[in-house]
Amino acid sequence: MPIVPVDDANHDAACQLLSHAFRDDPMIRWLMGENRRRDDALFRFVGNYHRAPTSSDFYVDEAGRPLGAAMWDPPGYRPTVNRWKDTTKALSIFRTRIRRGAIVEELFPKLRPKEPHWYLSTIGAIEQGRGIGSALLEHRLSQISGAAYLESSNRTNIPLYERYGFTIVDEVVLPLNGPAIWPMYRAA
Repeated sequence: MPIVPVDDANHDAACQLLSHAFRDDPMIRWLMGENRRRDDALFRFVGNYHRAPTSSDFYVDEAGRPLGAAMWDPPGYRPTVNRWKDTTKALSIFRTRIRRGAIVEELFPKLRPKEPHWYLSTIGAIEQGRGIGSALLEHRLSQISGAAYLESSNRTNIPLYERYGFTIVDEVVLPLNGPAIWPMYRAA
């Protein structure tokens, strides 16, 4: 099954796939509430924010059906952000939950390692147990040198990341009755 870069032609499909893959994720439900209609907008926002050229991957089957996607930022990459435009989008996406979005935006960068690292902001698959997440991880990790970092928002995914050399460095419980997240680091 091919793994291709996320580009303008498949960006929307990748974001829709991630929205579907994260429909029951504890952090996304805390962030967005039970109304799943705004999830697509959230992942388009994330997909635009975490989108370094050729560093994000899209996994499709032989028939061209999307199966998984991963959004990576390379070491030192900082997205160009139009604060006014992105703030307006964020307000429309989060609505009454803007405080929770602000908490994530402020907290997550503080959790990241100080040394250069690849940052896996998002990885998801629409079918569990088929090795899609493993294939996406293997693909990118085989191409990079250096450390890698992620925050797992679902305890059941931790063993997958551990198989690829990530270790838990902390457990953080989000405020406002939020779920736990696990920052994970993979040394170079």
